[in-house]
Amino acid sequence: MAYSKYKWALSIRVLILFFLLLSLAFAVSKLNFNTNLSTAIIITLPIASISIFSFLNLYRFIMKRFAEIDDFFESVKYRDFSRWFTEDSGPQDIRALHKGFNEVNKTIKTINHEKEGQHLYLQKILELIDTGIIAYNIETAEVLWVNDAFKKILSVPSLKTTHFIKDRKPDLYKIIFENNHAKGDDLTINIDNEKVKILISTSIFLIENSTYKLIVLQNIEDTLNRNESEAWRKLLSVMTHEIMNSIAPISSLAETLQSKVQLSVEAPEEHPLEVNDLEVGIESIKKRSEGLLKFAKTYRSLNKITNLNLSTVLVKDLFENIKTLMAPSLDHKNIALNFDIEQSDLDIEMDTYLIEQVLINLILNSVEACKEIEHPKINLLAQKNIEGSAIIKVTDNGKGIPNEIINNVFIPFFSTKKNGSGIGLSLCKEIMLLHKGKIQIKSLDNVGTSISLVFLI
Repeated sequence: MAYSKYKWALSIRVLILFFLLLSLAFAVSKLNFNTNLSTAIIITLPIASISIFSFLNLYRFIMKRFAEIDDFFESVKYRDFSRWFTEDSGPQDIRALHKGFNEVNKTIKTINHEKEGQHLYLQKILELIDTGIIAYNIETAEVLWVNDAFKKILSVPSLKTTHFIKDRKPDLYKIIFENNHAKGDDLTINIDNEKVKILISTSIFLIENSTYKLIVLQNIEDTLNRNESEAWRKLLSVMTHEIMNSIAPISSLAETLQSKVQLSVEAPEEHPLEVNDLEVGIESIKKRSEGLLKFAKTYRSLNKITNLNLSTVLVKDLFENIKTLMAPSLDHKNIALNFDIEQSDLDIEMDTYLIEQVLINLILNSVEACKEIEHPKINLLAQKNIEGSAIIKVTDNGKGIPNEIINNVFIPFFSTKKNGSGIGLSLCKEIMLLHKGKIQIKSLDNVGTSISLVFLI
């Protein structure tokens, strides 16, 4: 519409100028050498003046429109889409042009609002997920964006530049920021003296003339723990099914023998009791029952770990109970049992029964490890770390655990003992996971083992 009005206005001015110039040319052609100067001026001057005026009018007309367009492009250049061009005054074609400018600004502002909303929505999602994400300028090390999950995984309070990690954790910086993980890698990194398994992937991209690097981290330690916990529950379901399958034939055989005995008592002549059949049946029940009892004793404790009976417990009271239970047997074996609490008022929210079971299990493992050791000793230490988490450590000076099997000790049914069931440490780990905590182990051959129960706060 604006173009149509502009076209007609420009065409009229061009035609007027054309006819004026044509008239001027015609007037000049009628002049000859006999025409005096005054007459020539009188004839040509008005037409020439009008032509010049018309030309200037055409020039101003065109330049006015160019100035309006240039003004609009200038606002676009500086991304000033808030400007409003008047639509109520001035020539009709300029009003139409202004209306078009305003429509463009309105559309761009709508698009920007939509993009801003999408950006905020995406940013909120990225902040809520457990996957750590960071984008930073490779040349300046300035962080473009980072979510809380990334800072939590690397245990850093804030991150404006990657120099923060480079200065404080150079080894971690080299692994995470300098090495290339374009295809994705699974790594074990050391965070605050704790080994953490992560998945890492990196990508490089350009924004304008700057090069940025995107790093994505996923802590798979918690995922592995959840999967392991789920595996335990599935295992319990399978074992329950197997126990029921074992009980069914025992019950059926017992019912058959009971029926034969009842018939023999009521009518001994018609239904004589076959002692051999009775003995065979009882022997079968005995053997199957013994096998089932052994099976049940091995795994019955697993079914207890369903709900926690939490209460706030003073660690010194917990240690006192453990000392009462374990000290007599350890004294008999000449094993020193020591207790140390860094803060006498240290308390932990726990299920006392289950944590006592864990500590007893760990102490018995230490007793086993301290066999044939001179001056054996077992130490229990309670403390708080710098993050405020409570830790109970069970340390011994026993034979230790070989490096080649230390990663397998928490796997259900794995055991280095000849008669071990392989559920002791697995059960301890399951209990700590239910407490939203974790269990860590450090061991050296012929030096000893330290197992930490970490209660996260």
